[in-house]
Amino acid sequence: MKVLKCGDVVPGCKAEMRGESEHDVLRQAAAHARTAHNMDSIPPEVLSKVKRAIHDEGDAKSHKAGSLH
Repeated sequence: MKVLKCGDVVPGCKAEMRGESEHDVLRQAAAHARTAHNMDSIPPEVLSKVKRAIHDEGDAKSHKAGSLH
């Protein structure tokens, strides 16, 4: 199971996306970005941070990818 904690990319956001694959998580992240962060599309530099923040469930290491700000 793959996990993305939005707060690892957007500080303060508590949303988490989970899926069987990175693709599943990215699809959920795109929908979340539209509804919660008013992003019609995800810029390449943000997508890169999102991909780096996705990790396997249970992985205890920090995967902070940086801030959008």
